[in-house]
Amino acid sequence: MKPQIFEPSNELAEFVKCYWNLEGDRENTPTRNTIVPDGTMKLIFHYADTYRHHPKNSESIVLPKCFLIGQLTQPYVVEPLGVTGSFVVRFHPNGFLPFTTIPIKEMENTAIPLDRLFGDAGTEIGENILNAKDTTERIKLIEAFLLQRLTDKKTIDFVVKSTIETILAANGKFSVNEFSQKMKINRRQLTRKLSSAIGLSPKQLSKTIRIQTALKTLLVKEVSSLTDLAYENEYFDQAHFIKEFKEFTGLTPKDFYGDDLKMSLIFDRKK
Repeated sequence: MKPQIFEPSNELAEFVKCYWNLEGDRENTPTRNTIVPDGTMKLIFHYADTYRHHPKNSESIVLPKCFLIGQLTQPYVVEPLGVTGSFVVRFHPNGFLPFTTIPIKEMENTAIPLDRLFGDAGTEIGENILNAKDTTERIKLIEAFLLQRLTDKKTIDFVVKSTIETILAANGKFSVNEFSQKMKINRRQLTRKLSSAIGLSPKQLSKTIRIQTALKTLLVKEVSSLTDLAYENEYFDQAHFIKEFKEFTGLTPKDFYGDDLKMSLIFDRKK
């Protein structure tokens, strides 16, 4: 079960990373799928059957048909309840900020229904996308909806944008102290700016991108030594790597290396 990935229009490319569509029957979908934090927020529309979320320390819940998933700081385990038909809008780390009046930090590890985000307009766009005939129509609907709400591009802060670009370019190998000195901004001020804009501190985003880089390496090639992989991604040692790996995936690298890995990276196949 592989997603189809689509580019956003030029008008939204600064905010939306990509759209993707995923379809599959119950037999070809893992019983449970671990979504690993990747530093992005996503609007999700289940136009077929929905999913059940299994939190670590509480009872499972059935997810809405249409919702926003906030920034993840821990593994997010979901289970398909039937046939999969999902349309996803994947934002850049700071891309959702211009479209919401709810503080980004309040959405952390949470599925927010569209009516709470956008009121009656959220309910309407959800129904329209669920009833759309194909992905092309879904993209047209969501782009018109987002562009109507894009009234102030000034919400994209230069310091925030530069911090994110630096972290991504370095694959998460990032020093907050060095960067704050280079940008001539207080470290605490930098942390507040990023947390308000994307829901993660510079350190949290760096850790997220670094573990994603390691996961992609595991996905695309055979790795003979976890120690080499740890040092390649500038972890202190193998124990440090395993600790952070388990923090983000819920499993050790050895346990995670299998079908779960391939499904868990489905949100980040684009790059």
